[in-house]
Amino acid sequence: MPMSGPEIEEMILQALPDAQVEMTDLAGDGDHWAARVTSASFAGKSRVEQHKLVYEALGGRMGGVLHALQLTTALPN
Repeated sequence: MPMSGPEIEEMILQALPDAQVEMTDLAGDGDHWAARVTSASFAGKSRVEQHKLVYEALGGRMGGVLHALQLTTALPN
């Protein structure tokens, strides 16, 4: 069973409590998601390091329960 948007968002927020997370169901099937994660925790980190923080928050579910995630990270304005 695929992960829901709220489940993904909750896992990210547990790891990055200050984050703003916007989830979009890309295919309307609940299995292909886009996430825009904005967090001050990303300051001073490369884009790869930022993405790694988010993937670590998902606890190894990428490629398994979570089939596809298009990820965008940003610092707050």
